[in-house]
Amino acid sequence: MTSQPDQPSVQDLPADAAELSDPYCVAPDAAAELLRDLPWNRLAVLGDSVTAGVMEPLPGYRDRSFADRFTDALAATRPGFAAVNLAKPHLLLDEIRDQQLGPALDFEPDVVMVSAGGNDAFRGFDSDALRAELASFLTPLAESGALVVTIGLFDLARSGLVPPEHADGMARRFDELDRITAGLAHVLGGIHVDTHHHPLATDPGIYATDRIHANARGHAVAFAAIATTLAQRAWKHAGD
Repeated sequence: MTSQPDQPSVQDLPADAAELSDPYCVAPDAAAELLRDLPWNRLAVLGDSVTAGVMEPLPGYRDRSFADRFTDALAATRPGFAAVNLAKPHLLLDEIRDQQLGPALDFEPDVVMVSAGGNDAFRGFDSDALRAELASFLTPLAESGALVVTIGLFDLARSGLVPPEHADGMARRFDELDRITAGLAHVLGGIHVDTHHHPLATDPGIYATDRIHANARGHAVAFAAIATTLAQRAWKHAGD
């Protein structure tokens, strides 16, 4: 009987091997090609802890946030590309407006990527007040000429990471936050990237171990969703 060769452990694989074999992810070089023809030279990133970076990488996934990945992909395709990442951990929507809107407008971006409200979903909120708060900084960005791209949030409330007694209420807040964000992006002529309903977000097994999965693999998958969504929009407009 012929023995089978030992399979390499995940620690022995190249840094991006898991991403290259993940059906939900776009390989870095392929992502750069998807974004090559997008007419953007200046990117500003606003948001809370979702865009601030990865806590610890899952073996096989690079230690990069989806905002970092998006910046890298755009920078690889155009000379003179500039980006500013204003995202910080633990901010609520009103703090994002107060701390990030002014610097973003001063940067005069072509496109603004906003991941906002993740921390708001962990507390009770009034939907009308939250919508007004989000509009208070998305509207000036759109009026400045920047394309606003809002990023949906993975449904951590249904992931198994939230205590059962809080999961239902938090899930409703995540759902409402996604509807508000998507609605405002539509009104302002922007783009909403629907990661909230992504297959990864609806599979509790993905997050069964701990938050490392939600951060490391989640950022890779969110970037894949962003790249393919924006490329599809560009192809659609090219055919108009």
